[in-house]
Amino acid sequence: MTTDMAYRQLGTSGLQISVISLGTMTFGGRGEFAKVGATGVEDARRQIDLALAAGVNLIDTADVYSDGLSEEIVGEVLSGRRDQVLVATKARFSMGAGPNDAGLSRHHLIRACEASLRRLRTDHIDLYQVHQWDGRTPIEETLAALDHLLSSGKIRYIGCSNFSGWHVMKSLAVAQREHLPRYVSQQIHYTLQARDAELELLPLAIDAGLGVLVWSPLAGGLLSGTYRRGSAPASDSRHLTDWNEPPVRDEDRLYDIVDALVEIGQSHGVSAAQVSLAWLLRRPGITSVIVGARREDQLTDNLAAAGLQLSDEQVARLEAVSRPPLPYPYWHQAATAADRLSDADLALLRPYLG
Repeated sequence: MTTDMAYRQLGTSGLQISVISLGTMTFGGRGEFAKVGATGVEDARRQIDLALAAGVNLIDTADVYSDGLSEEIVGEVLSGRRDQVLVATKARFSMGAGPNDAGLSRHHLIRACEASLRRLRTDHIDLYQVHQWDGRTPIEETLAALDHLLSSGKIRYIGCSNFSGWHVMKSLAVAQREHLPRYVSQQIHYTLQARDAELELLPLAIDAGLGVLVWSPLAGGLLSGTYRRGSAPASDSRHLTDWNEPPVRDEDRLYDIVDALVEIGQSHGVSAAQVSLAWLLRRPGITSVIVGARREDQLTDNLAAAGLQLSDEQVARLEAVSRPPLPYPYWHQAATAADRLSDADLALLRPYLG
């Protein structure tokens, strides 16, 4: 396979990351994650082969995916070629019935990391991400535990995922004050259908120098073109199950977005999914979009988005059909502060300035 894969620097780290990464939440199919997919070892091997051939250099997983089975499959498939790719995983969610089997405590993080290393069959994790906020554990404790793992060589970079803006900023402030390592990236949900991250998380990333990895960039398949107004989705669609990430709050607006994606895709001879991914890759602050698939043809199609170039007119159409109203204080800033806005501010406000 040949694609036009490009690479971007992950925040202020020295890592270069492919603009499309491979997600593995579909690997395994154990427990609740059977609703997302049940990719076994051989199908996972073909997916990883396709991704590497296309220039993907980051595989993203998590300990909680299929209760560790996703990591086990990644470890088996990468056996003998671990050094060809960067591996990212995550910890925070419950991995057992005990009171200390979840969270971002020193106890849980160190134990979770060591368990992930065993499942992944590796001596290090390239990017270790805290998977969700833990308001009960002091940030100092979490960062000190990550510092220990960094110093021991078990992990090489750290990131956060699903934090609010103030969670990220507090973590960065504590890291600076206590001379502890800072996150180099955040993994967030961000799509044409759900643009909430533009309010705080993307301007923050630009201002603070954080890389941004986007999970579920097709909104769980909602933006793939499978869902159309007045027609049923394909039988293998995730949203036919009771898996409700991301939630749909305005169905008419969703279908308007999909209609635009399909029409723009037809003009290029590509899928709506490729257009949606290409739009994301043009957005300020984005490092990489993480794609996962149930089928090889879906993955092949998604990987081709790395070479799709949208025109300014097409981007403007997608902007118009998906742009949410500005909440306060941003509408006030757009009206009265346009003379003194930074690049971080403009990541949100530029389209609203006229």
